[in-house]
Amino acid sequence: MPMGMLRKLRDNIWEKATEWLTREREPNQMPLSDFDRLRYEIRPGDVILVEGRSRISEIIKTITLSNWTHSALYIGRLHNVEDPVLRSYIKRFYTGKANDQLVIESLLGEGTLIRNISKYRDDHLRICRPNNLTRNDSQKVISYAINQLGTYYNVRQILDLARFLFPYAFLPRRWRSSLFEHNAGAPTHTVCSSMMAEAFASVHFPILPVLHRNDDGQLVMYKRNTKLITPKDFDYSPYFDVIKYPILDFDELAIYRKMPWDAEGVVLNDENEQYVPAPTQITESAENKSDGLPDQDINEQAVPATQNKQAT
Repeated sequence: MPMGMLRKLRDNIWEKATEWLTREREPNQMPLSDFDRLRYEIRPGDVILVEGRSRISEIIKTITLSNWTHSALYIGRLHNVEDPVLRSYIKRFYTGKANDQLVIESLLGEGTLIRNISKYRDDHLRICRPNNLTRNDSQKVISYAINQLGTYYNVRQILDLARFLFPYAFLPRRWRSSLFEHNAGAPTHTVCSSMMAEAFASVHFPILPVLHRNDDGQLVMYKRNTKLITPKDFDYSPYFDVIKYPILDFDELAIYRKMPWDAEGVVLNDENEQYVPAPTQITESAENKSDGLPDQDINEQAVPATQNKQAT
């Protein structure tokens, strides 16, 4: 078979595989985050963590042992980018409105791109804000990310992270990770968290540095390999403030008592399995509390919701 046909066949297979991996399932519940408030409060230079809904997101969850499967860098609106040359460069990759709130991210099958933050309205989100990052350095971080627009997504790095979980010495040499090799992979490839780790490293802002105390007792800080940074590391880092905007917030004393709890007393094990405690047990619960009895004895005979409905 001619090389051209083989290349075309390979590209078609990769395109179908990428489409299958990146196809997102519909949201199965209301998002836990108040998107409108988050969009109002977010600042340029903040990192947004996303709990993805695609097959590749499930793979990343398994590899990183975290629900945070994707990260994006918020750069603000077009006028928030101070460098006019960079603003012109952004227009080559984004044709939306000048007042749109923009993020830069790296996606499988699409590479590093820029788009409206509204894409994540239905997702569970979290803001990680670099603590005391100066305005000047924030612009440098954003500048670094803008200059990565158009680069490809590094699938090899995802595979390397997966292989990195296995004991290194037991792997055949040809299977060992290339994460620590000098200039491993093409320099025009990246993934979401690594790209942002490189952006913050460019201004010497730490994410998860390696600390070492030398023989003189002096503390020395080393930069961690940016290819090892995953989305959860921004959440874990002591140098980023974690900011949450829940859909229902405790904005006054004991407001949790006014939250819209289900009046029927349904209890969920998960989204597909639920039960309602028997009415007599609910009455006993109130009596036991007044008698000072432990609550754990009350729920031992809870019945499934379907049985409850039949009984009533």
